[in-house]
Amino acid sequence: MTIAEKIQSALERSSWIRKMFVQGAQLKARHGAEYVFDFSLGNPNLQPPARFKEILVDAANASGIGHHGYMPNTGFLPVRRAVAGFLSDEQGVALTADEVIMTCGAAGALNVILKAILDPGDEVITPAPYFVEYGFYADNHGGVLKTVHSKPDFTLDLQAIQAGVTPKTKAVLINSPNNPSGQIYSKESLMRLGDLLTKEGRRLNRTLYLISDEPYRKITFDGAKVPSIFSCYAESMIATSYSKDLSIPGERIGFLAVNPQSTHKDDLLAGMALANRILGYVNAPALMQRTIQALQGVSVDATIYEKKRNLLCDGLAECGYEFVKPKGAFYLFPKSPVPDDVAFVKALQEELILTVPGSGFGAPGYFRIAFCVDDDTIRGALPGFGRALKRF
Repeated sequence: MTIAEKIQSALERSSWIRKMFVQGAQLKARHGAEYVFDFSLGNPNLQPPARFKEILVDAANASGIGHHGYMPNTGFLPVRRAVAGFLSDEQGVALTADEVIMTCGAAGALNVILKAILDPGDEVITPAPYFVEYGFYADNHGGVLKTVHSKPDFTLDLQAIQAGVTPKTKAVLINSPNNPSGQIYSKESLMRLGDLLTKEGRRLNRTLYLISDEPYRKITFDGAKVPSIFSCYAESMIATSYSKDLSIPGERIGFLAVNPQSTHKDDLLAGMALANRILGYVNAPALMQRTIQALQGVSVDATIYEKKRNLLCDGLAECGYEFVKPKGAFYLFPKSPVPDDVAFVKALQEELILTVPGSGFGAPGYFRIAFCVDDDTIRGALPGFGRALKRF
């Protein structure tokens, strides 16, 4: 074997999203891209806000020593100050630059966090459905991802989380707005989750962390708000990126933040600064750091995604699909008409519609539709969605 057995095994169970992306490329080559309705990948289809390009050009044209050089592992101090200022208002908790580390996107932030806190065999609890890469991220650092059920409307099942806690539990990882369900966890449920983790941590004589993955925080609908995780639980941290709210996923820029009230804040931040370097990220990209410094609070127009959601939900409801209407992100997670979600996704492929089985998100019996696509793609796919449903 030419590659490591562990990587070979990972390839065989790798992300359904990427599998569907590859199959989509094959269908497009065979039938023509204009005849394939691709809902497989959560790649924002909106242009970045106009202000982004203006600031980017200014940052690129700036001259001075150190503009493109190495920096502290945690990122440029003025950038972290700007992020901390905005985050203080957003979270309702006063942060300083010292509690922020700039990272290569939310994925980089999560890997830095897990590298810093996990010992071999430690467990990370996450409610299903969940982002497909979480299991790989935990495994990267010797941890084990342990999934628990959510309620039928994809809200937190606190009893399931409590039942999942063991002496090896180190953290609970949540994602709100959630990929793939679009659910937003309520303030009440997060407060209760914080109380649960406090109680279980005392019982186990172990700090239990709450990690909130928030790249979709600014993509919300119908006036919904994402509660402050820092005001719900002291032993908490945030991982996020500018990929979705600025429509720049390819630029790999994000940050992590540690709750200033965390008991072991200084050790956590020191460990994460080291992890940011030894994982090979070294620093978040300098040009992107200087660009987002002036873009705190700037976002794409989420109402455009809301209109796409409504167009898709109205069309699928008319076809007869069952689903929970998403409150945020840009995904819909309907029930499959048959238990075998993979079989149904294959049936949709016969209609030249690309979606992702819910099995890949730890939720068999569902499938994910990424509606960050042109409106014409949504309209053009609806007849095929209807035909596929009638076949079952």
